Amino acid sequence: MPACTPLAPISTSSPEADTTQLDVAGHLLGLLRDTTTELRPDKQLEALTLAVAADLPVLLWGEPGIGKTAALTQLAESLDLPLTTVIASVHEPSDFSGLPIVGDDPAEQGVPMAPPDWAVRLVRAGRGLLFLDELSTAPPAVQAALLRLVLERRIGALRLPPEVRIVAAANPRSSAADGWELSPPLANRFVHLEWTHDHEVVVRGLGGTWPRATLPRLDPERLPQAVDFARRAVCGLLAARPKLVHQLPSGETRRGGPWPSPRSWEMTLRLIAFATAAGSSRDVLSLLVRGTVGDGPGLELLASLDRMDLPDPEALLADPAGAVLPERGDLRQAVLEGVVEAVRGRPEKSRWDAAWSLLVRALDTGAPDLVVVPASTLAALRREDWDVPASIERLAGAVALSRRADRAAARSRVPVEAGR
Repeated sequence: MPACTPLAPISTSSPEADTTQLDVAGHLLGLLRDTTTELRPDKQLEALTLAVAADLPVLLWGEPGIGKTAALTQLAESLDLPLTTVIASVHEPSDFSGLPIVGDDPAEQGVPMAPPDWAVRLVRAGRGLLFLDELSTAPPAVQAALLRLVLERRIGALRLPPEVRIVAAANPRSSAADGWELSPPLANRFVHLEWTHDHEVVVRGLGGTWPRATLPRLDPERLPQAVDFARRAVCGLLAARPKLVHQLPSGETRRGGPWPSPRSWEMTLRLIAFATAAGSSRDVLSLLVRGTVGDGPGLELLASLDRMDLPDPEALLADPAGAVLPERGDLRQAVLEGVVEAVRGRPEKSRWDAAWSLLVRALDTGAPDLVVVPASTLAALRREDWDVPASIERLAGAVALSRRADRAAARSRVPVEAGR
């Protein structure tokens, strides 16, 4: 007699009950996805939207799970752009350079390169946000195929519309699955932004409210001045520092990040113009500039931008009573030293007196130690027939106090050095 087959357990639930529970589960998932957005200061989000507005490819670097993909999804929704996500590492080079399709007469007409379906959809939509994810896991052959897409917006014989923006994301090689260093030609085509999490943003977002991504509001009246300012800034720095025009880093890792080249300087110029027209903060501009030409050249450019904003020494000497001096100590001292140098270049009694008035104004509105060096230098420029202004008595006290402090500090160092 054959062995008995165990009977299947009898289900006590009906298909209607299962469907109802799935509907309830779907409703719960919908409630969890029901979030809102709010306008709040976010430097990295503002930098991202500014680069997108400037039509420059952006590469977000960050550890896995930091929120890069979520930020791009929210950006596309806020800008009302259809989002097309392409995982670079799972595609072949031909997926970006075009697939050869043999026609009726290849000897006469050649072999056209057909674009992939996602590129055709972007062209039909006429606008969109192309998100190239997992870029650091794409092998070198795929990275080479991406060069034309990122720079020229071409895939095979197809050209993406001007209203399509490109944003990529990558994990550092140490945390990427089978990661590769980014090739220098591909890295030099991106604005690199380090994407980090903000504790307050995460907590508030999990509570149902995330920051809203909006394109910067450009002031139409500031556009010509913004272009002029950007060109003077970049050209002024490169004229003084010609070695910064092109500096390919020696290390493989640094070559996969931002570094200066004529291409990246052109991108930097565009970003400065957009940031100036939008009235963006220095912190946002710093993220963009350092993310395009690297930390060293970027910091030099930012320092030169500070000097460009300094008031003209001749204007200050012409109206010392109405002079507005910078709040930052380093910039204020640079202005005062510039005024003293202007007097040295054209020494006149009226200009010498105006310079003393400026130093007194600086003493009244800032740290006294900032006027010590300019005052000492200005005093040395006095001619024999120039009367000493009454205002110099107020400055003499600050100079004497500073010198006594220096001597006291020097005396305190002597026992310490003797005991070593």
